[in-house]
Amino acid sequence: MITKITLLRYYCYRYRPPDVLLGSTEYTTSIDLWGMGCIFFEMASGRPLFPGSTVEDELHLIFRTLGTPTEKTWPGLTDNEEFQNFKFPKYEPEYLLNRVPRLDMEGLELLTRFLKYNPKVRVSAAEAMRHSYFESLGPGIHKLPDTASIFTLPGVQLNRDLGSRTAPFLSSGRSRRQSMLL
Repeated sequence: MITKITLLRYYCYRYRPPDVLLGSTEYTTSIDLWGMGCIFFEMASGRPLFPGSTVEDELHLIFRTLGTPTEKTWPGLTDNEEFQNFKFPKYEPEYLLNRVPRLDMEGLELLTRFLKYNPKVRVSAAEAMRHSYFESLGPGIHKLPDTASIFTLPGVQLNRDLGSRTAPFLSSGRSRRQSMLL
């Protein structure tokens, strides 16, 4: 029988950053921004980025996708006892466009800024909101009240995405992102 606790534990792994999975107890907003990156991917692809079911499984999925972190990409990591105990193989990073073809280059750049191993260099919420990925929404996006829907902005509407990456999508002059939003 699946309980609420089981579901909570199962889904929580999907959005936890590797620093938390490896035992960090320091809470900063960078934890939430990693989760935002996972949700951003999921919204663009329709599937979870790291659907691990245990801590070790989740870390393997993260490292297989983003490459095994090093002292250069995450200073202090090699001193982490949890990381040392797992003895992860050396994975090379995947090209994320293959996993989320609906994102354009700006979207991929934002995604990679959400998913930085070193929590100190992850994008902040303010930086993410001002990222060039959102420029097509116009300046009104930054003036929306907390309770207002993005769909109250002129030109923003939800349309069915046919999922095409080929000629009709390209010949329309729309970017991959526009096919999701407009």
